[in-house]
Amino acid sequence: MSRYTSATEADVSDMLAAIGVGSIEELFADIPESLRLGRSLALDAGRSELEVYEELRALAARNTSTEDEISFLGAGMYDHYVPALIDSIVLRSEFLTPYTPYQPEISQGGLQAMFEYQTAISELTGLPVSNASVYEGPSAVGAAGYVAKLAAPERARFVVSRGVHPHSRETLATLARGYGMEVVEAPLADGLTVLPSLDDGVSAVVVQQPNFVGAVEDLPALASAGQAVGALTICACDPLPLALLRPPGECGADIAVGEGQTLGNRLDFGGPSFGFFAATQDLMRRMPGRIAGETRDLDGKRGFVLTLQTREQHIRRERATSNICTAQALNALAGVIYLSWLGRRGIVELAELMLQRTAYARERLAAVPGIALLHEQPVVREFAVRVQAPLHRVIARCREQGVNPGYPLSTDYSEFSDGLLVAITEQRTRSDIDRLVDVLSAAVAAEQVPVEAGR
Repeated sequence: MSRYTSATEADVSDMLAAIGVGSIEELFADIPESLRLGRSLALDAGRSELEVYEELRALAARNTSTEDEISFLGAGMYDHYVPALIDSIVLRSEFLTPYTPYQPEISQGGLQAMFEYQTAISELTGLPVSNASVYEGPSAVGAAGYVAKLAAPERARFVVSRGVHPHSRETLATLARGYGMEVVEAPLADGLTVLPSLDDGVSAVVVQQPNFVGAVEDLPALASAGQAVGALTICACDPLPLALLRPPGECGADIAVGEGQTLGNRLDFGGPSFGFFAATQDLMRRMPGRIAGETRDLDGKRGFVLTLQTREQHIRRERATSNICTAQALNALAGVIYLSWLGRRGIVELAELMLQRTAYARERLAAVPGIALLHEQPVVREFAVRVQAPLHRVIARCREQGVNPGYPLSTDYSEFSDGLLVAITEQRTRSDIDRLVDVLSAAVAAEQVPVEAGR
């Protein structure tokens, strides 16, 4: 028996005979010897199920979850409360097991869930069309860039704010290279995006609201600058602050995308989650993914159908704008359940709570010796500070006390080597924030390097 599959030697012989090949070596004869490994893979012998379980259990025990420490980590993924209602619905077999709803007559529940999700995203973003959905936030940004490319093929440049999530910028740059686009980065000044001079070669201006360092951008001004040269405005946004901020569509954005993890999806050590994508009516046929629509049947009864499918298996491959698969609808379903659970007033109250607690945490930390604000701009749920001590040692000291103080900006921003990004959710209480201030101030004091006289 093979070390990797259950194919026996007889099975292999039968398969080779069926395709008219005498041996495995003959099957791979076209592969040059210089490209062959020439030996067995350096893997340990297989283990029993019990041994595998013990190994995986030991690895899992090395993880630290948000239930093990007070966590102020954010940077795109946030520790929000997920009500039990969500699991009770998404784990139902009707939602958990279906494939793409090719046959609307037997897929009305799934199609209606997609339709309701799209409606919620359109209301949040202020844009008329939403899909259902894409893989996650960074790939949504990359897909939005491709839509901009299709809308104006003669334009060859994206201008991307440095305040856009680093993973989103990396994803866009990778994809843009494939379809021949240049990516130009716009710097930050006092936390806000400073656009360079734009011209008619710019395909899209890509910004984030609030941006990665927590600042609320002047989105209407940024969108206006893009519109002046005929460029699209792509806004990556955090969905929960949109309960308080003006929706991107009202600010002039042509496309709004973002990470949907905060909407009823747990952290789950990095995923899965979903990305949302909304756009103007003019861009609808270039959008990735699927769009569910409402219609009437022959008897005049309300029904739902897949109105648009841009995946390569549905249309000619060269015209496809997507390879989005079925399972993403399950994560999006969790998102619409969460939004329905909160309701129109509940989401505002949640955003207001985060705003108040963020303001409290920011004010308290700014008063700590050795800590200063990275910028003075308005913030909603996340803010950045400068720490006047070796940051990684400060973070290590805090974690020894059961507090994860935040995300070190030096991971992605060399200019913010002393920057710490602190995120607040409704899970972080006032007493948690006080604990953060106490632990972080003690860690900074312990790690501060005395400044020499005259320097």
